[in-house]
Amino acid sequence: MRDVSGKVAVVTGGSSGIGKGIALAFARAGMRVVITARHEDRLAEARREFESRGLTIDTRAVDVTDRVGMEAAAADIEQTHGRIDVLVNNAGIGLTGPVAQATPADWDWVVDVNIRGVGNGIQAFLPRIRAHGGGGAIINTSSMGGLMPVVAGLYSMTKAAVIALSEAMHIELQDEGIQVAAFCPGPVHSHIATAVADRPAEYGESGYTPPGEDFAAFARSQPYMSAEECGERVLDGLRRGDMFILTHAEFADGVAERHRAIEQAFPDEEIDEARRAAIPFLLGSPVYTEENRSPAPRFTRPSGS
Repeated sequence: MRDVSGKVAVVTGGSSGIGKGIALAFARAGMRVVITARHEDRLAEARREFESRGLTIDTRAVDVTDRVGMEAAAADIEQTHGRIDVLVNNAGIGLTGPVAQATPADWDWVVDVNIRGVGNGIQAFLPRIRAHGGGGAIINTSSMGGLMPVVAGLYSMTKAAVIALSEAMHIELQDEGIQVAAFCPGPVHSHIATAVADRPAEYGESGYTPPGEDFAAFARSQPYMSAEECGERVLDGLRRGDMFILTHAEFADGVAERHRAIEQAFPDEEIDEARRAAIPFLLGSPVYTEENRSPAPRFTRPSGS
């Protein structure tokens, strides 16, 4: 999607953090942007910030775990803007800690938001992207935690699921001109960790202690990527048609090492040719071949970073 000007984009979880960074990048590129979030006051604050920058956004208050609400929001956005071209399934929660400490309610919450929320977005918006026949894009926010599951088991489980889903949909929808990407950011200045304190009452008690102000202050002091720079990298991935949008080169060696560990776990034996001939559809896809891969993206680091 090289020409994004005028395209209608919906960004869930867009009132703060990475979602707001993506929305800013899209709006600056001339896209018509709609952001969603659970809280109207945060949406109003985002509208004021965009206006102060000379940008306009539309907003909808909806919880991604509310399937009916997401469908109603999608119908209203389509009616208001005439079409929908891009969906960024960005809303998510960042529960971190040992899996054994999680309560059943923790499992329910992280799966409902990080997996079912993505599914609700796809079910509500994909038919509308398809409807106008002009192609489009879906970007599903995963995490480097989905590729390197080293510190947050439940979170990484959900983000790995989003990667697998995105790859499958990329293959399924490419002939319709609909790009699907797994967006895997590394550490970015956002509120995802501390936002777990804003836990809906219906999800009960957590096995994890929400990070306090000391953690938030420490995170703010770290040389993480800004949400705005991250958003620009998502915009670049949208324009390039990438299947994977990765933001942090610092993770490359660790991911390669993990993949080597996976490769080394295959049995060292001759291939059963009859078995391989019976399952060619399971063994690979042209989307992974070298001729179908784009060159690595290159960025100029912002001054002062």
